[in-house]
Amino acid sequence: MTEAAVRAVECVRVLSKGSQNLVGEVLRGCGEFTEWEHYPPDDVYDGETHSQYFFHAHPPDERSDPDYGHFHTFLTRAGIPDGIRPVTQTGAHDRPCHLVAISMTREGMPERLFTANRWVTGETWYAASDVIAMLDRFNMDLAYPSWPLNQWLSAMLVLFRPQIEWLVRERDAVVADWQRKFPDRDAFEDRELEVTSTLPISLASQIEWLDRQAAAHA
Repeated sequence: MTEAAVRAVECVRVLSKGSQNLVGEVLRGCGEFTEWEHYPPDDVYDGETHSQYFFHAHPPDERSDPDYGHFHTFLTRAGIPDGIRPVTQTGAHDRPCHLVAISMTREGMPERLFTANRWVTGETWYAASDVIAMLDRFNMDLAYPSWPLNQWLSAMLVLFRPQIEWLVRERDAVVADWQRKFPDRDAFEDRELEVTSTLPISLASQIEWLDRQAAAHA
């Protein structure tokens, strides 16, 4: 986590030297920023690690926690460890697994992590323990569309690993509770359940926490 913190900060620092930021990197050359569109238009895939992500935004009145936009991170089917099987009631089993989403400010800094219901991402649904087992496999080792952005995203899933694990477990608990409350509905397809778990984050606060942990174990 400490190494990931160093890498994440370095990516932000290098971009800021040129008055650039992480959001600007993914939108560069894409023209007008349009809500719901994926950026880059065909998403970003790493064919070796089978990692995937895209950035997009919702209209402000269509989310309980509006943001400037957010990154959705995935592991595609080819990267999922052998022996891991999807939750059967979700239909198609050949879609990527959604790992976590990272909400961004207009200034290009992370402000929140969240998970979403299956219908939101169109994913194949895996149990929380299996999603957690996939987290180490996410690595965007590409120059496109931006090397600093890809390095930063990869580092974020390491740096905030404890929070992400909690979010994924909470996601499963929320969906299960929703199904119990509404047994006549398919919880995974219920449009009234969109965001399944969320946590505010701060890059600076996470690094301060890491520093305190290191000092306590010195």
